Amino acid sequence: MKYFNLDKQEEKIIKDFDNDKFISVGKLKTEMAKYKKYAQTTLNKTKNINIRLSEKDLQKIKAKAIKQGIPYQTLIASLIHQYTDNTFVNNTN
Repeated sequence: MKYFNLDKQEEKIIKDFDNDKFISVGKLKTEMAKYKKYAQTTLNKTKNINIRLSEKDLQKIKAKAIKQGIPYQTLIASLIHQYTDNTFVNNTN
């Protein structure tokens, strides 16, 4: 019993597989590493967001960024990244 519909490309892949038309890839580890890097690059794309902050908070963030010598947007992105990775440490300075 068939539970799904295949498109022409998927049907050709199954037919070729059944007819032993697939060949082993030489340097498998190299090929896997290459495609893993492609996937990581695709997943690491950045997205723009809009966020509303109070003027006071934004000025404080900008001041902290200046002290660290980095752009304030980089500081905000870094804080979000640390928070999502559970590596955020609150240093109240």
